[in-house]
Amino acid sequence: MIPWLDPGSAFPPASRALREPNGLLAAGADLSPGRLLDAYRQGIFPWYSNGQPILWWSPDPRMVMFPAEFTPRRSLAKTLRNKNYQVRCDSAFESVMRECGDKPRAGQDGTWITDEIVHGYCALHAAGHAHSIETWIDGRLAGGLYGVAIGRAFYGESMFSHITDASKIAFAHLADFLREAGCGIIDCQMQTSHLASLGAREIPRAEFTSRLRALTSEAPMTGWSSLARRFGVEHAA
Repeated sequence: MIPWLDPGSAFPPASRALREPNGLLAAGADLSPGRLLDAYRQGIFPWYSNGQPILWWSPDPRMVMFPAEFTPRRSLAKTLRNKNYQVRCDSAFESVMRECGDKPRAGQDGTWITDEIVHGYCALHAAGHAHSIETWIDGRLAGGLYGVAIGRAFYGESMFSHITDASKIAFAHLADFLREAGCGIIDCQMQTSHLASLGAREIPRAEFTSRLRALTSEAPMTGWSSLARRFGVEHAA
């Protein structure tokens, strides 16, 4: 049995998450900004489908990327050099979430990015804790990603592409941005070959949560606007 969380309930320790399914920790509670920030600081995130209660997860091992280890493949490096695209930050946050939710994914029926999830993360975005990095081509949103920033940690949530490499372009700019901003870790949550191809790797959950305790207690990464412009990334006013 997993614990049911009432609105005022604290999360159980991440170490109590079930092994099967990997990382299921608790159910219930809400998606308020305070609840989401509390979850991310402890290495916990929501993931569920329509018709289910809110389910909270903390898998072991954890897929992460250290910004300095981002390694674009030769084809992506060539695409980045061509510069026939424009990258923006936070100019279409909700649109990026909706596009991520609409993207068909192998082995998934429907989407976990429900209206409830969109509203919760848009509230985090309005509070300055969630960000989108977007690739625009010929004036259209071609791909991008969104995630949550706390202290010196960034938690990637989802990405989408309508054009080959569009999400990877956004991720490449994000990795540069975060490296220069002093980010210590990018949370990628679960292992995928796509993330591994970019330099992500698995670490034990205990190591991940230990790093989070230090990184999330640091001053937040500020100056998204100025750092974005430094890397050719446009930021919404």
